[in-house]
Amino acid sequence: MQDYDVIDAFIEYLRRHGYPELTVTSYPDKENRSTSDIDAIAGPFAIEHTSIDTLPNQRRNDDWFLQVIQGLEEEFHGQLSFRMSITLHYDAVAKGKGQDWLEINKAFKNWIREKSPLLGYGEHKINNIPGIPFQFNIDKRRSHIPGIAFSRFEPQDDTLSCRIKQLFDRKAKKLKRYQNLGKTTILLIENNDKALMNVQGWKILNAIRGVYPFALPDGVDRIWYIDTAKLPNKDIFKDFTSELLTK
Repeated sequence: MQDYDVIDAFIEYLRRHGYPELTVTSYPDKENRSTSDIDAIAGPFAIEHTSIDTLPNQRRNDDWFLQVIQGLEEEFHGQLSFRMSITLHYDAVAKGKGQDWLEINKAFKNWIREKSPLLGYGEHKINNIPGIPFQFNIDKRRSHIPGIAFSRFEPQDDTLSCRIKQLFDRKAKKLKRYQNLGKTTILLIENNDKALMNVQGWKILNAIRGVYPFALPDGVDRIWYIDTAKLPNKDIFKDFTSELLTK
């Protein structure tokens, strides 16, 4: 979602939960062209929206992966007599490795159509398929929902807390000015990860605790979280503030 779409949804949520007259009165970052500024002022609140990936460069890597598997799940929906999960290593699809993603997509399509019906039920590691320059794992099952589903293995990664601190410290500096003016400052965090993050955002919450164990970042009064992968459900904004301040 775009920054201001998330903010509009957040204001709508607050209107339904205790602030019925709340409206955005200004968008400082749109209006202030000389320096970076916060995203919105609404009544007593100064709001800065930001997004954080569960993994480094996740949105870029997701886009690469989706280009490789584009249209395949839809094409084979209900067309097979079995259910097959195809799992790739997280970094299997990458630029700079001489990969032709359109050709890989065609190779997957041919292999699924011609070879997968001959594969026994159960789990398999598949290598050396013409046109597919990496290994992938198969789990083939009997099912009343025939078709295929692509996914990737979750990689080991310990950078989330560090990335959160760098991001939050930068955002807090912008909010501090409005805190000094008497506004209640809100840092609104967005995550759009369908695979690796649950709707409550506990992974992000624990990472924030790891770098801010005793207080919120200087300049931030409240931290809210939204998982935009779960929209259009508008009641999934979560106030992390009390969780973070509980000793």
